[in-house]
Parts: sequence; structure tokens; C-alpha cells
Amino acid sequence: MDIYLKLIDVIVPVFTLIWVGYYLGKKNPTYDTKFITNFAAKFGSPALAFYAITSTGISFNLFINYFFYTLLAVIGFSIIGLIILAIQKRDFISELPPLILPNCGNMGLPICLFAYGKLGLGVASAISAVIIISHFTVGIFLASKKISFKVLLESTPVYAVLIAVGFLYYDIQPPKFIENTAFLLAYSTIALILMSLGIALTKLKVFSFKNAIVSTFARLILGPLVALGLIYFFDLKGVPAGVLFIQCSMPSAILTYLVGSMYSSKKVINSIASTIFMSTIVSFLTIPIIVFIALRYFF
Repeated sequence: MDIYLKLIDVIVPVFTLIWVGYYLGKKNPTYDTKFITNFAAKFGSPALAFYAITSTGISFNLFINYFFYTLLAVIGFSIIGLIILAIQKRDFISELPPLILPNCGNMGLPICLFAYGKLGLGVASAISAVIIISHFTVGIFLASKKISFKVLLESTPVYAVLIAVGFLYYDIQPPKFIENTAFLLAYSTIALILMSLGIALTKLKVFSFKNAIVSTFARLILGPLVALGLIYFFDLKGVPAGVLFIQCSMPSAILTYLVGSMYSSKKVINSIASTIFMSTIVSFLTIPIIVFIALRYFF
């Protein structure tokens, strides 16, 4: 019975905030989320990354290990995505990002926090660090079909991760006033990005139902299988293993749509939007199952 109560404690807050955003977006279709986007990109996400890495009890070795495991997971997602897109005769370069980059930030971080507490948030941040960097390197390369590191160099979350890892490496505890400031910014960011996800869902549409279903299957079913493969191959256990399992099971990241909008053709953008929308909606059914498995076998 306790595990079901825990499941409710984890899922209800996340889905409630997404619903609040969805309600606001439906109530006002012209709702401007520019403030949330700017706040999260310039202040919220860097603070969240810094706080999660330096103040949650994660060690430097644990961070590096799960950074590495996530790289392997993304490689696994890429192989699966390439095969699926090639079979469907779709653009296996530009349409690959939503299959290989899960929504570890908007959904993954709060779910891991509510499921496993501060340690869960710390491990989740190591995984999110890989995904953030991937968005601004591999994601842009695939969308534009050319290499550019300009956006990466201008990304404040990347610098926050590097600074935080420096604190971890030298085992330095940040001053209390910095930790408290990061704490306030981090938790406000979690609430805002969940609501912004709900708002975004009111603006995304399914343009190709068949392709979206196949891509959703690849993201939500094969993603967890890749995680389980890594967990059993490296004999991972406890909270870190559960966090990896949850993060790999998230739907496609909204950021892949934003990046695609800047660099890809309209046909590709529509396909990406379909995958994000469908995988996010279906994840409302799969995430409770994923969290239940994580809490049952990885605690």
C-alpha cells in the first residue's frame, strides 16, 4: 500500500502543474510564455543545475559515472531511432532529435525529486547535463545539418554545470547564501517549466498520426529497455539506477521543437511536433507505470 501512496505523491504534483499550464493555455491561446522561457534559460535552469549538483549529496564519481551512462543511453537511442526512421523512409537526420533526447528537464527532474528526494535530484541533474549539452551540439547539428558551437558557448546552464562540477571535484561546499538563492530559483523553475509544458501542449498538433505513434513507441517503450540494459550490464542498484530508468523513459523534449523551428524545414518541424505531442500525452499513462517499477525495484 505504501508504494501506491508514494506513487500518488510523485505523480499528482507533476501532472497538476502541467494541467494548470494547459488550462491557462486553453483559456488564453495567446498566452505569452516568453518570460518563463527567458527566466528558465538565463537564471532558473543554471540555478537548478548548480543546486542539484552541489547541494543534494551526490559525489563527483557518481556524477561522472551517470554522465557516462547517459552518453551510452543516447547512443542506444540513436541506433534505435536511425533504424526506425530508415524503415519509415523519413529524414533520419533532422527527425532524430525527439527520439534520442528525452524530456529530462521539464518532467524528469521533478519526478525524480518527488520519487527519491534530494539524492534523486542530484543524479537526475547528471543525466540532464548530458541532455542539455546534447541539445546545443548534436541537436543543432542534426537540425541544421552543420556543426556550430556558438549556441553552446552562449548557454548559461552549461557554465553552471561546469562550475558545479568544479565544486564537486574539489569537495567545496558553496556559501550558504548562494545555496539558498539557488534553492529558491531552482524550485520556482520546476513549477514554472511544468506549467509552460502544459501551455506548450495547447499549441502543438499531430500532423502525422502513424509516424507519431511509431516514434512514441520508440521513445516510451524502447527508451526504458535501453535503460534496463545499462542497469543490468553495469549492475547498477538503488536510487541512481531508478533515476536513470525514469529519465530514459521520459517523452520527447520540447526543446527539440524549438531547435527544429530555427533550423529545419516545415515538414520536419511538423513531424517533430507530432512526436512531442503524442509522446507527452501517452506518457501520462506510461509514467505512473515507470515510477511504480522504479520505486518497487530500485530503492
